[in-house]
Amino acid sequence: MLNVDMSTSHSCCPVMVPFEDVLFQVRKALQVGPSLVHKLLKELHEANVFSTQYYLSLFKHGEAGKQSLCEMIFNDEEDLARKLSLPIWQKWDISQGILDSAFSKEEDLDQFTDVIDAEAQDIVSDPAFELLPDSVILEYLDSILSGAIEDLLDPDFLDKDYLNFPAGDTDTTCTLTPEEDPFTEKRQISKRKGETTLNKPSHHKRNKKETVCAESPSNERMATIMSEGNFRLSSNTFQHVLQVPLTSISAFDSPPLLPTSGGPAFQIIQTLCPLTPPLISTVVQTGPTYVLVSPQSVSPGTQILPLSPTDGTVAPPELTTSVLPIGSLSDSVSKSLPSVSVGTLSPTEVSNRQPQKNTESSPLKTERKVRPEAPKCVMDYVCHAKTHMNNSCCVMRGGLRMESHYIEMHLVQRKLLIKSGKNANKCLEKELVVLSDSERKQGKLDRSQLFHNTASRPKQSVALLGKAGVGKTTFIQRLCLDWASGSLPQFQFIFLLNCKILDLTQSSYSLKSLLLDLSMSPRCKDSDAVFKHILSSPDEVLIIFDSFDDIKDFEGLLQSPAKSPTGNKYTIKQLFSGLFQKEILSGCTLLIATRPKDVLNQVLRKMDSLLELCCFSPEDIELYTSKYFRDMSIRENALTKIKTQRYIYSLCSNPLLCWITCYLLEHQDGCCDTMPSTLTDLYQRVTSKHLQLANQENSILDNKNRQNIPQLCKMAWECFKNQNTHANLISSTELVDYGLKSGILTSYETLAHQENHFADLFTQNLLGAVHLVQSKQVNEKMLIAHGGVHQKKRKIQGESQDVMQRFVTGLLLQKTPTDGISILESSMDLQAKMKAVEAHLENLKPNELVPARLLELFHCVYETNSGKFAKLLLKNLPQNLSFCGVQLCPSDVYVICHLLQHAIALKRSFSINLQDTCIPISGLKELVRLQCIKSFWAHTADTIGLWEDLHQSNDELNLKSAIEKFTLNPFKATQGYHIENLPLLVQIHREKKLPMSEFVSALDEGVPALMQLQRVEFELGVQNGPELFPKLIEVLPSLQSLEHLDLEKNKIGDSGAEKLAGALHFLASLRLLNLSQNCIGDAGVEKLSQALVSVPSLQSLSLYGNLIADTGAEHLATVLPDIKLLQDLDIKFNKFTDIGAKKLSAALKKCTGMKSLELWNDFIPYGVFEHLHHQDSRIRSL
Repeated sequence: MLNVDMSTSHSCCPVMVPFEDVLFQVRKALQVGPSLVHKLLKELHEANVFSTQYYLSLFKHGEAGKQSLCEMIFNDEEDLARKLSLPIWQKWDISQGILDSAFSKEEDLDQFTDVIDAEAQDIVSDPAFELLPDSVILEYLDSILSGAIEDLLDPDFLDKDYLNFPAGDTDTTCTLTPEEDPFTEKRQISKRKGETTLNKPSHHKRNKKETVCAESPSNERMATIMSEGNFRLSSNTFQHVLQVPLTSISAFDSPPLLPTSGGPAFQIIQTLCPLTPPLISTVVQTGPTYVLVSPQSVSPGTQILPLSPTDGTVAPPELTTSVLPIGSLSDSVSKSLPSVSVGTLSPTEVSNRQPQKNTESSPLKTERKVRPEAPKCVMDYVCHAKTHMNNSCCVMRGGLRMESHYIEMHLVQRKLLIKSGKNANKCLEKELVVLSDSERKQGKLDRSQLFHNTASRPKQSVALLGKAGVGKTTFIQRLCLDWASGSLPQFQFIFLLNCKILDLTQSSYSLKSLLLDLSMSPRCKDSDAVFKHILSSPDEVLIIFDSFDDIKDFEGLLQSPAKSPTGNKYTIKQLFSGLFQKEILSGCTLLIATRPKDVLNQVLRKMDSLLELCCFSPEDIELYTSKYFRDMSIRENALTKIKTQRYIYSLCSNPLLCWITCYLLEHQDGCCDTMPSTLTDLYQRVTSKHLQLANQENSILDNKNRQNIPQLCKMAWECFKNQNTHANLISSTELVDYGLKSGILTSYETLAHQENHFADLFTQNLLGAVHLVQSKQVNEKMLIAHGGVHQKKRKIQGESQDVMQRFVTGLLLQKTPTDGISILESSMDLQAKMKAVEAHLENLKPNELVPARLLELFHCVYETNSGKFAKLLLKNLPQNLSFCGVQLCPSDVYVICHLLQHAIALKRSFSINLQDTCIPISGLKELVRLQCIKSFWAHTADTIGLWEDLHQSNDELNLKSAIEKFTLNPFKATQGYHIENLPLLVQIHREKKLPMSEFVSALDEGVPALMQLQRVEFELGVQNGPELFPKLIEVLPSLQSLEHLDLEKNKIGDSGAEKLAGALHFLASLRLLNLSQNCIGDAGVEKLSQALVSVPSLQSLSLYGNLIADTGAEHLATVLPDIKLLQDLDIKFNKFTDIGAKKLSAALKKCTGMKSLELWNDFIPYGVFEHLHHQDSRIRSL
């Protein structure tokens, strides 16, 4: 087993922290002010979270970069936040501490500011005051704009130095605190709890002629609204506040509106110009705009905001409940910030208060919540529910007891590949990152860690992924038993909903009926009191949706959520949407269980956690078998039979198929019975045994029971077409009883009736395949359409269709007889359908199949149990096999190995791509041992793990073969994990030993894969490229045979170009170098030019779309004649002028071997370019 330290975070997939959490933290960090932001970015750069090039790109003019950073915050804070979040997310283990430290500094500053603000708090509200009418405000503002403000001010105020402002362009803030204001008496007031801050940043640059006050950092404070309507000033360098004492009453019609002598002062606040949303979105200002803030008071418990200057509009509640990003004009930004409900009402909407919408589950502030005490009736219901759950979840399928037969299942945290573009959510499998075997082993979790919260926010929505039969329902039952025994104390309520039996068509459900009537919970006597308590404590509620893939038509699932937890009637989908989007019962935890291939695109990307349920390991298979068979002799015999038939042993990694195998062994008539060799044979035998036992119980062996089988098969086919398992359309009670007694059907109790469903996907698909094969109503064309492998046809049913294809092929083409009652009627003439399937398999072109379809073709051929079709497949296979991106389970690996082992007799050899397949090391070992496999490419960490395993088992012969067969050519890095282990591979190559070994003779000549690598495509993009480029630089000196190096569009900059220049002299075989669109300037080209001379074989060089000016063009022209074999140089769309173009043109005359020079850009006059082109036709534009 590989013993390598993998603790460092992966560059593309960090420690298990959702990207949205990191984005929230960065947004929060950008609100602390440019100075602190500048220090924060500097710390991140020093910690190597940001590369030097990336860091310098944030600042345009060195130390003056702080001003540049302010402009970035003002112009588009959301864009800056997203730009910074990705590198921070990639190195979250380093960045988290730096961000936490920055937040602690901010809290210290806030505490200091609060002390000053508390001392400055002199404004006392007068209950007699009311809001100023619009006429007063307009008259007052008009006096300001007309220069008549002196008439409204105390004469002594103008004699002071307060208004002796220096002229200038910079925005400054004049704030007169009560201590400095000679016209305001100081009064002591108690600081209210729960005050919230109104952050209204201003970007308006004043005219030089405007009067501005001297900048005083200690006095720069922003307006703050307290819980009872009082106002104070707090620190904000972007707020224009002029606090003025009013003494004249002639400007106002109503004397009581003026403050009394020594009372609090009015504030004149200059707003943004033009006014920005969401404060006012309908007014476009042409000059400065002022808001007159009155020191009025309101009754306790009600907060009224000041009127804005236009149409009586008030600031929305969002402005009083969270600090908005400075300068952000995006509504989406404010929606993504956390919102806290407060009693803030518009004066015109007091009677129509709407609850604030929380569109995203943002991290909650850590605070101690006071929980309502549960009434006795609620506690009695909880105890009753736990007892009921304990009784209903203690039995597994087949009557096995949970405490005696349950095997602990591990979980793996899955990572989501966030894609851009119109097809980003097209398919779930394309979005889920396929982890390597080593990553899966390191990332295993147990059941107790299911709801463990991250540092940023709690897990309020969890998806449990797993293929059919892996044990999702059993795992949920075990989870419910944990709750019943007190092992999940964070949840007072658990509601388990089976989506198979929910009526998705009716709009007659409320949240109360969903939880208390449709779930597995017992009947509640006092449902009103229980539901009331549930609404008061939503964070203590866990709602589980099992078999979530039975919810169809995901399009629009989240577009019409339920809005009210009481009263209204909704569909099940609307209720789920409301719960998921936190429109109702916000704070509850959701757990959904579904299959990874089924469509979940709209819900998946918004999940807080994606967990996959692991299959049985070899140790788990042995443990389960020992629990199933209590008798020692029977247990050993069963284990021996299972391990002897290796395909069945590989199927037993699926818990359901492991139980099926044990069931078959338990009911075999004698010890001489052979084990089935295919999936079709296994399920045909087991289903026949079920039917045989059902007939024996009835003691009836007549034709009536034989007639039941075709009817069940037809119903199974109808369910397959409708993509459900519902068998309630069966009208015959006797047929239902027969299906239940035979184990083909299973029943679920609902409030209204009993529902019957097919027991599992495999049983249903076997019966559906029997109907396709035997029914006269199904012709050959229809059979191939539903039961054949297709090159381009979309698989709507996903995994279910894969199983159907295997069963159809196996039933028609394999000759293995079954015991007991035969499912297929012997009298049926199936020759026409057999020939149709044979012709379909013969006409398929494996080289045109995508990896997933190619794997299904392997399975279908295996199910035929025919050497004829195996040879036909091997004959038509392409030399380069690829299963890249397909998650391979043990049975997949066995089928591939079984078929390929016969290829050597046909003198066929293959190169196989196993990248991103999650193939276990044991399976990788089996494949690499095959003689027909000449080379393989798997995850680097798994390959090193394979070498370690072979070395520890002293299998030096296979170790040498595995080292020689490993290849990286062509190497294409599109994700960080593709390249992060390459430095370790280089270390092994240089030291000629494995990490945990002293010496390995098989590595005497190093790692051939590195020495033979000819093509490298580094396609990590502008986000990940700069960060991971140094890892590639570490590898380059070992790539002696490298001919093609493509680094296009990775934004490596001058620093990256300099690093590359230091490694180029090692690449003696390099023929093509693509450095297009990498932000390389003159400094980078200067270093590259000096190094390019040391690459004697270079024939093609592309510097398209960089930042090369005349100086860089001159450096390149100087060395151009010395690059003897260079044929093509592409330097289009840079920044050099005709001066640089003439230098290059002159150098071209000395390069007789060059075929083309492409140098067109917008800075070269067209006439000059035409002249150069006429002088030398090798100069081209496009």
